[in-house]
Amino acid sequence: MSKKAERLDHYLADDGPAALVLRQPLMSVDGVIFPATFAAAENPRDFPGGYNIDHFGDKSDGKNICLVDSVGSQANRIEPIFDARNFEGRYGALVPQVTVTAGETEVSIFEAGHRAGDAIVRCSALQEDLQSAFRDVVRRDCTAMAKLAPTSLVFGVWDSRDTQAKLPRLITSTIRAFDVRELTRAAQFNPATEFVKNGLLPEPDKKTKDSYSERGFIHVPATGTHGGVIASGGVRREATLSLSALRLLKTNEPSETLALQRYILGLSLVAFTYASTGYRRAGCNLVIDPDGDGERVEVFGDGKRARFTMTHDEAFNYAEQMATDFGVGDDRRVNFDKKLATADLTAKK
Repeated sequence: MSKKAERLDHYLADDGPAALVLRQPLMSVDGVIFPATFAAAENPRDFPGGYNIDHFGDKSDGKNICLVDSVGSQANRIEPIFDARNFEGRYGALVPQVTVTAGETEVSIFEAGHRAGDAIVRCSALQEDLQSAFRDVVRRDCTAMAKLAPTSLVFGVWDSRDTQAKLPRLITSTIRAFDVRELTRAAQFNPATEFVKNGLLPEPDKKTKDSYSERGFIHVPATGTHGGVIASGGVRREATLSLSALRLLKTNEPSETLALQRYILGLSLVAFTYASTGYRRAGCNLVIDPDGDGERVEVFGDGKRARFTMTHDEAFNYAEQMATDFGVGDDRRVNFDKKLATADLTAKK
């Protein structure tokens, strides 16, 4: 065990900070922001679909909050940094590389939406090892999961199809825009030539007109569609690393719990301090606002706050040492198993 391992143990102590909190002002490089869009609720009266905007009081007063990037979306952007194929493998050595080949597709566990609980890894040669690791989690021993899929301990996982083992997210991150004004946009598609008018195709009837439109053979107007928002109240990313939740991760051997917690703390700090800015989707390219008021603090149980000054490089150096001390699990490359998938579909629930 390295001597430097102890330098962040105050984060793992019961009287240490409950959480690390980051509030980061952002701005759009274009001025207009295109937030995420969501499907309509089962009852469209509850939510008709589109942008998720919460209004307060009279809608006419302009006081609202628009969700730009959800907790799940942010996790899906950050977790893949641990894929050795990204960032020239800088973060890949911190965790085991688990890859499933499904047909012609190769999927990393960092791309699987439910992580260790996802169908693509559950229905592979990893099934027994995963089930065993989840059963250990139920018994409050996270060692096996840390050796097999440690980012599932950082970003949360729920084995909803089998053991019901559940681990909370240690890191939550969202991006929101404040006091937004919605815009609409219109577009017009014009085909390269007048296929019908020039006799290249017959006049479409009602049944075939949609097909002509979908395949690009006729003019297609689009009006009143989502055109983004202007955020009068600014845009902010808010992230939390729950140290109190991290301290709940245990092993069956108390003497080994500290090494486990240090390892997961290192991974969590790397993910927490990673600069999750830049391209989100078409029309949503966000960068840090140098004139905005940001905040980076340690929050204690009694409400006391202290500055959090760790840089991303410092977090990486700590994580690298803790990974060495704990011992990173073996890389695994397996195939998706159709028989296991079929059995999974017919299993009693």
